[in-house]
Amino acid sequence: MLKYLNNLILNTDSYKTSHWLQYPPGTEATHFYMESRGGLHERTVFFGLQAVLQTMLSEPVTEADIEEARSVLSEHGMPFNEAGWRHIVERHAGRLPLRIRAVPEGAVVPVSNALLTVENTDPAAYWLPSYLETLLLRLWYPVTVATISWHVRCLISRFLERTSDNAAAELPFKLHDFGARGVSSLETAGLGGAAHLVSFSGTDTLSAVLTARSCYAEEMAGFSIPAAEHSTITSWGRGREVDAYRNMLKQFARPGAILAVVSDSYDIYRAVEHFWGEELRAEVIDSGATVVIRPDSGDPVRIVEDCLTMLERAYGSRTNGRGYRVLNNVRVIQGDGMDPASIRAVLERITARGFSAENVTFGMGGGLLQRVNRDTQQFALKCSAARVNGSWRDVYKEPVTDPGKTSKRGCLTLLHNSRSGACKTVRTTEAAQAGPQWHEALETVWENGQFQRKHTFSGIRARAAAAVRHEFAA
Repeated sequence: MLKYLNNLILNTDSYKTSHWLQYPPGTEATHFYMESRGGLHERTVFFGLQAVLQTMLSEPVTEADIEEARSVLSEHGMPFNEAGWRHIVERHAGRLPLRIRAVPEGAVVPVSNALLTVENTDPAAYWLPSYLETLLLRLWYPVTVATISWHVRCLISRFLERTSDNAAAELPFKLHDFGARGVSSLETAGLGGAAHLVSFSGTDTLSAVLTARSCYAEEMAGFSIPAAEHSTITSWGRGREVDAYRNMLKQFARPGAILAVVSDSYDIYRAVEHFWGEELRAEVIDSGATVVIRPDSGDPVRIVEDCLTMLERAYGSRTNGRGYRVLNNVRVIQGDGMDPASIRAVLERITARGFSAENVTFGMGGGLLQRVNRDTQQFALKCSAARVNGSWRDVYKEPVTDPGKTSKRGCLTLLHNSRSGACKTVRTTEAAQAGPQWHEALETVWENGQFQRKHTFSGIRARAAAAVRHEFAA
């Protein structure tokens, strides 16, 4: 984050600074929850809270923060709860008196359920949960990216289980993140890229592996391979295109190595059929490497099939135990125009032609990390209860013009059924009566400025992967 944006007091919407004056007299506590109300997918993968807490809430609020906020908000024309923030600094050493409970990261939860709850632990800070809505609701982003990536994993898994002898080994590298250049900020790339790595291990987004290392104790969460881009190929000139490809083999092709070469700078068909399929064929085979050809334009469904067909004529294939053909020495990666629908279309086409899904890897850039918004999964963080003069009352909205925006009521928790795997959101007072097969799914993650529970990246991955296996079995 840019240093001039580091003041937590100013990490909110302008109008939030007036809300401490708007609650009923005698308000002592407020209870908020976050959910995906629906959207593109019926289930979401929870991820990113630990990173947000570590990077945005771990540092105590200071007197200098208060002074800056007072100056900015005064000039901005907004009231400032200076007494409330000074109370936090003086009484709590600048640590926020909050309790955040959430589902474990990597958990796959049906929409319309509470993913986390936020409440104040000091009656004087009844206004604080609402104040942090802006910051916490940005969790929609890593959750949405993790959700998209997980659903693509489920999709590819189905094709691999049907067409590959070794689906478990193939799956982690079947979707590669090319999104770093297509997002709005370095922070976005790191958090969104790490969300992708919950389900896959291939990435060119270095900030993603740094996020996983710093926030989730994962030494190396993602991997890449040497790969050409158009500039490194076209700099040789059109007449020396084959020399550019030969140089890639000279530099990177070793027994067991993998390298990717973009090959559509001029004519993908000429490059595949004549250069890779004829002139360089013996060099590819003798190198012992796997060369991944990358088309980067045209109709991906047709182009991938055409490339596989031409490469099979040149290098041959073997038929695996599932009865599908696997190319020798070469593979294809398709990164242009990819989204869940086009990935499915490519896989349907090539498997219908008898090719194993092993032959193709996919890349996503903007479609993975940027072509999403809060409405993709309809995220909201709402107040559902308030304690006023010692008594809890339900807080909710019920707009007649949009029943889909009706919010939940009461102090809430999420229960998980250990037998069926079902989830349901209930009032905390009802949890004990739910039955022995129902268990609390929310855990206290953060309280009074300190982590109460942290997750490792490996544990998050295992949780999400187990849900993929359950999805496939279903």
